[in-house]
Amino acid sequence: MTGGQILVRELIARGVDTVFCVPGESYLAALDAIYEAGDAIRLVVCRHEAGAANMAEAWGKLTGRPGICFVTRGPGACHASIGIHTAKHDSTPMILFVGQVPRDQIGRGAFQEVDYPATFGDLAKWACQIDDAARIPEFVSRAYATALGGRPGPVVIALPEDMLSEEVQAPAAGREAEHWTAIPDDASMKRLIELLNTAERPLLVLGGSQWSEAGLADLTRFVEATGLPVTCGFRRQDLFDNRHPNYVGESALGINPKLKARWREADLIIAVGTRLGEIVTDGYTNLDAPAPGPKLVHVHPEASELGRVYQPTLAIACDPKAFARAAASAVAGASPRWDQWRKSARGDYEAWQQPPASVGPVDMASIVGWLSDNLPENAILTNGAGNYAIWLHRFFRYKRAGTQLAPTSGAMGYGLPAAIAAGIAHPDRPVVCFAGDGCFMMASTELATIVRHRVPVIVVVVNNGAYGTIRMHQERRYPGHVVGTELVNPDFAALAQSYGIAGWRVEQTEDFTPAFEAARASGEAALIEIVLPTAELSPTMKLKT
Repeated sequence: MTGGQILVRELIARGVDTVFCVPGESYLAALDAIYEAGDAIRLVVCRHEAGAANMAEAWGKLTGRPGICFVTRGPGACHASIGIHTAKHDSTPMILFVGQVPRDQIGRGAFQEVDYPATFGDLAKWACQIDDAARIPEFVSRAYATALGGRPGPVVIALPEDMLSEEVQAPAAGREAEHWTAIPDDASMKRLIELLNTAERPLLVLGGSQWSEAGLADLTRFVEATGLPVTCGFRRQDLFDNRHPNYVGESALGINPKLKARWREADLIIAVGTRLGEIVTDGYTNLDAPAPGPKLVHVHPEASELGRVYQPTLAIACDPKAFARAAASAVAGASPRWDQWRKSARGDYEAWQQPPASVGPVDMASIVGWLSDNLPENAILTNGAGNYAIWLHRFFRYKRAGTQLAPTSGAMGYGLPAAIAAGIAHPDRPVVCFAGDGCFMMASTELATIVRHRVPVIVVVVNNGAYGTIRMHQERRYPGHVVGTELVNPDFAALAQSYGIAGWRVEQTEDFTPAFEAARASGEAALIEIVLPTAELSPTMKLKT
């Protein structure tokens, strides 16, 4: 078999049925093997490698299995690096296969040659090059173990062109065993109960990846048995039903000031799955470093994350699902002892849901609130980076896991590719992409991918004619010195129509509902442009007009 055939055989053996790519001559033998695989692999051809990589990253989030992406050497790999960066920050399993120059040209500065282990060494969990086709099963096996083990993340594998066409014998490795995981020991659970029994103002912080419905059900049992108030980390709001009386809001950009204050007032923080990074801790100000202030229970699958910034009172290196299962059993029958603390925190969240006054004729809070009330519970919402997302995060109530696809890396251009991946993975579920005008233009070419693969996503472009987040920071730090943040945009509805996609333009609040209902009724892809004044920078920051 050729190296390309062996590679595709190994992927199929691991359940891979969808691959995202931009084709390139450097991995033609792998493309030919995908052709030979027929219906076993669906090839999603994208218009830019950043889009392909972001789709694969979103696939990893949606499935819990590594998203697979193929790109060509040099420029293709560099374009795809954003997806690797996001996968690392978001703890998403992903494997990027990159074409490479022939082996006899390596080290000569050949056309589009890149040293991939060196280039991706910091971005990926593991970056390597396969020089012997007979070792492809070994490398693929290790790639899966690395991508899924501990804190999940991305792997980059370079494939020399001549290695892929080389014919060798290589026994099939087959699919790896069910993924292993550490479980909390009895002593840790006993200590957890002791800490709960002495706490008066506890707070449970949720985050991370690789959760499951069963794991989150166990977590809900634990929360309800203990009466703990729950906050979710940045863009992890779908880990806990926002309608639940124990949910008290998102610890992220634009955090409710009253929730931020509760971090400082708490005497016990139980952080499960989250790394307690910069955004979740509001620039490392919610807790002191290294001694956090309140007692800290930190649960994370990667031992090296425990104590990295904050010294925990109790550190538990295990899969968050395993912790949730053990914790639910350990506290069965417990009586909540901090009802007033929780109820007050929930009241703060409900008050934070009240929409502020808008600058112009479009009330974004009301639009997002309408979507929250009218979309099915299993609808998937995606977004990239920008202040427009604050309306979504603050006013949309996520009800089920796997319904929020957004980059904790803060990557622009993510929402549209992620929506395409979601629409392909779940054609029976509504998918809505939110994108700012700047964010959307970084991935607008993927409208062609929507059409090619007939993905019925609804894209909502929030157009305020500016890089709004940067303008906000300009106004705060250099008021009146506006430079580099103003945008010139196309007519987004007309742009969609040029691809054969229905488009609407919304200039006042009451126009949104009929446009969205018409888009949904069509059963096809659609785009709705919402026009905002630049003065509408965020729910809490408005410029003087």
